[in-house]
Amino acid sequence: MRRRTVLGGLGALTAQFAASPAWPRLHDKPPRLREGDTVALVSPASAADAEEGVGRAEYYIRGMGLVPKTGANAAGSFGYLAGTDAQRAADINAAYADPEVRAVFAVRGGWGGARILPLLDWDTIRANPKLLIGFSDVTALHLAFAKQAGFSTIHGPNGTGSWRKESWESLWRLAFAADTPVLGGMDVETVTERPARTVTGGRATGRLLGGNLTVLSTLMGTGWLPDFTDAILFLEDVNEAEYRVDRMFQQLRLAGVLDGLAGVVFGQCSRCATQDPDYAGFTVDQLVDQYLGPLGIPAVTGFDTGHIANQLSLPSGAAVELDADARTIRLLEPIVA
Repeated sequence: MRRRTVLGGLGALTAQFAASPAWPRLHDKPPRLREGDTVALVSPASAADAEEGVGRAEYYIRGMGLVPKTGANAAGSFGYLAGTDAQRAADINAAYADPEVRAVFAVRGGWGGARILPLLDWDTIRANPKLLIGFSDVTALHLAFAKQAGFSTIHGPNGTGSWRKESWESLWRLAFAADTPVLGGMDVETVTERPARTVTGGRATGRLLGGNLTVLSTLMGTGWLPDFTDAILFLEDVNEAEYRVDRMFQQLRLAGVLDGLAGVVFGQCSRCATQDPDYAGFTVDQLVDQYLGPLGIPAVTGFDTGHIANQLSLPSGAAVELDADARTIRLLEPIVA
């Protein structure tokens, strides 16, 4: 099929979960995606080039067998943003109000998503559950949706991402097949040549919440973060010096976020190693051990999420089981109907 040509093909393709009373009850689930569905393309943050950005995203969306409906401001420009805050928010509000649109893909991340959170029409979003798909700065939207919307979203490649095999297969199983996949593990680590590591073994269940560490940190104290109590926190980052990673972990610890977790999944911190030959500080791996090890809860580092090729699409806001020994995340119920 066409999507097999563009995306490299599909590989070989349940437990039910009773949510803890401490977690918000899910509203109606978003609809599953089917070939021929219309999906919106929006730019919630940084500007995207019309051809290399929006055009590339439209190409990949068509390759998935979907029909792109590009937001009016998806290729806009206002400073480093894709339009004013009001314009970018309007595209998202329009997508959730549009009965033809079945899901919403972010064209790219960058910076600026947090600026539009107060401008989103949360009543309309809650009344029209649709998957939101993207990562990096889109973390601001994922976290706000987890607090405000009551349905799961997908932390995965943006529309302009590479959409290689593991990324596409995990998206397909979550969004198209309404499956409850096991994500990660040794087989994926072997294929991607990115071995993960168990920090503390064991299993834990909880709501999968997180995303980009920097973006999450900037939302601390704003009122836009969900409750992380008993959650499985997942994190990733890019181009952050070790001392900044240290600072952000410390912020989470001092805020009490780390103390109430059920488990932690630290993904890739791409290009986070200081290049100064005289640097004598901690590595990111050492910082992970310092902050996560003492928690005594299941924890993994090096998981296949972040600013990398073949990142797994993860069900943000969904109930999952973390097996830290196997280094896997298992979805406990479908996130789409």
